[in-house]
Amino acid sequence: MDSTFVLVHSPSVGPSTWAPVAESLERRGHAAVVPDLTGVTAGEAPYWPRVVETVRAATPGTRVVLAGHSNAGLFLPLIKEGLDGRVVACVFADAHLPPRDGLVKAADDGFLPFLRDLAGPDGMLPRWTDWWDEEDVVALLPDPATRVRVAAEQPRLPLDYYTQSLPVPAGWDDVRCSMLWYGPPYDTIAEEAARRGWPVTRLPGQHLHQVIDPEGVTDALLKLSGKS
Repeated sequence: MDSTFVLVHSPSVGPSTWAPVAESLERRGHAAVVPDLTGVTAGEAPYWPRVVETVRAATPGTRVVLAGHSNAGLFLPLIKEGLDGRVVACVFADAHLPPRDGLVKAADDGFLPFLRDLAGPDGMLPRWTDWWDEEDVVALLPDPATRVRVAAEQPRLPLDYYTQSLPVPAGWDDVRCSMLWYGPPYDTIAEEAARRGWPVTRLPGQHLHQVIDPEGVTDALLKLSGKS
């Protein structure tokens, strides 16, 4: 049975951040889906069960290669558990790594003061691209049309998305795990992946490099997942 690549975007952004890679995979004869997680924080916390259910609903009954970008990496253990033993590989693409078990938050404690300053009186954060200077956002994306598309689909997340703890089921990393990183600050995370004995590949670029160079990222995903 062939595997489906399930490309999991950070809930901070939207599915268009993975869409070019999904298209590249499909051109090469690989099935790929990008579940839309932009609505997972609608309703009461905790939010992670809606992440898992949304991915389950979008995933066919094949074997699965999971690829998570940015803080979506923290959800991969729970998603893997929710896919009932069908996951054969996990690739972390410029993504945060969960611990081997226990609990983890979507933001480090040192980043929370920045987020609290951004949050409005209703506890909601601005869209992710509005956190940064415009010139920094321009450098992340290849052209004005892409910037408009990525910005338009972003949800506004509640601050507690970043402060609530996610459970990490023990044994989640019993399949092929690997790390693809583009640049700082994910260099230190790549070092941790290497300490775990995982294959690590660097493809130099900015944090949304999969939108800039989908063919190069596709090459890396196929190699790291053992599907090339």
